[in-house]
Order: sequence, then structure tokens, then C-alpha cells
Amino acid sequence: MEYEVKTTKHQQLIDITHIVKDAVQKSNVKNGIVYIFVPHTTAGVTINENCDKDVVRDILYGLDKVFPVENGYLHVEGNSHAHIKASLMGSSCSIIIENGNLKLGTWQGIYFCEFDGPRNRKVFVKIIEG
Repeated sequence: MEYEVKTTKHQQLIDITHIVKDAVQKSNVKNGIVYIFVPHTTAGVTINENCDKDVVRDILYGLDKVFPVENGYLHVEGNSHAHIKASLMGSSCSIIIENGNLKLGTWQGIYFCEFDGPRNRKVFVKIIEG
């Protein structure tokens, strides 16, 4: 399944847990694995706390401290920081499906990571029964 994520800021983490939960519900798969894949070189996906919004802010702040937007990079497009951050976050993650539910920790959510927005982005969700 393919989903569109519209980002509104240059850098942001967007909670997409509801998108993945909806895909699992529609699949009727009770036990298996769900794969989430982001097909972009300046965006990624991660699992982290979804209770305290300050965690998202702190993640972006920390990444910017280590890999600032301007830092003498050579890449002509001027978005090397975004490529580095996307590589660190990764382009995919997988989650166990148990009894029709995502097997996430109490405080965990799935985040689309935008580092070169705003843009219209894609997220692919693949569900494997088993």
C-alpha cells in the first residue's frame, strides 16, 4: 500500500502510527510483520516516543547540532545535512503484528522524518502474514 505524507516544514517528524494501524486493520492479518519503507534520500522513518512532543523537538534539535543545515558541505543542492540525517534514521522499519495489533511499546509511535521539506512524500506499507 502506498500513502502520501504532506510535510509542512523544512524539518519535522510526523506521527504516522495511525496510517500503519489502519493498513493493518484493513489487511485483516492477525499475526505477521508490517514493513514501512520511505523511498526518499532526504527523509526517513523511525520508532520513538509519541507521548511527549518535546522528544520530537529534542531529536530534531540534536540532529541539527551534530549535522547543521549549513556546514560547508559540497553537495550542489545544499541538502547534505538532510541526506546524512535520513541515512541515520533509516529508510525502513518493521513491526510485529500480534492479534491484529502493532506490537509497539507503551510509549512508541512511528514517525516519518522530513529533513528537506516541505514536500509531498510517499510511504509504502507491506504486510506479511505469518
